[in-house]
Amino acid sequence: MPTRAWFAVTTLVALTGLVAQVVATVNTPGARVANLLSFFTIDSNLLVALTAALVALGVARGRLFTVLWLDALVGITVTGIVYQVALAGLYELHGLSLFADTVLHKVTPILFVLGWLLVGPRGALTWPAVRWSLVYPLAWLAFTLPRGALTGFYPYPFVDAGALGYGRVTLNCVFIGLFFIALAAGALLYDRRLTRPGTAQPG
Repeated sequence: MPTRAWFAVTTLVALTGLVAQVVATVNTPGARVANLLSFFTIDSNLLVALTAALVALGVARGRLFTVLWLDALVGITVTGIVYQVALAGLYELHGLSLFADTVLHKVTPILFVLGWLLVGPRGALTWPAVRWSLVYPLAWLAFTLPRGALTGFYPYPFVDAGALGYGRVTLNCVFIGLFFIALAAGALLYDRRLTRPGTAQPG
C-alpha cells in the first residue's frame, strides 16, 4: 500500500508538471507545442507518469513494464542530473514556466527516485531489461537529430549539431549514453542487493 500511494502522488505531480509546461508553451509567443516531444525531460516525465500510474493501480506486470520502468528511472535521473550540471540558469523563467521547470526537473525526479529507493517495486530488474532500456535514448536521438536538421530546432545546446557539428554532438551523446548505461546497471545491482528471497514484487 505505501508503494501504491507514493507512486499515485508521483503520477499526479508528473502530470501536473507536464500540463503546466504545455499551457506555458501555448502562452509563449513563438513557442511550438510540437517541439516538446524533442525534450528528453518531457519524454522521461511521460514515462514516469505512465509507469508510476501502473504501480499505483497495481497492474505493473511483465517484461515490457520492467523495461519502461527502468527507462523511466534512469531517464528521470539523467534529467535531474544533466539539468543541474549543464542547463540550470541558461534561461530566465517566470510564472508558470518556472513552476513547470521546477516540477519536471526537480520535484518529479526526486519523488520517483526516492520512491524507488524506499518502497520499490523491488526484484523486477534484469540484465536483458538493461540492454532493452537503451532503445529509449537511441530512439530519442533518432527522432531529435534528424528533426533538428530539418527544422533547425534542437532542445539542448549539447545536441545542437548546427552550432557544434556532428562530431562534437556524437561525443556528447556517447558520453551521456555511457552514463545512461552505468546508471541502468547500477540500478540493477542496487535492486538485487536489496532484494531478498521471497521479497520480490510483481513487475
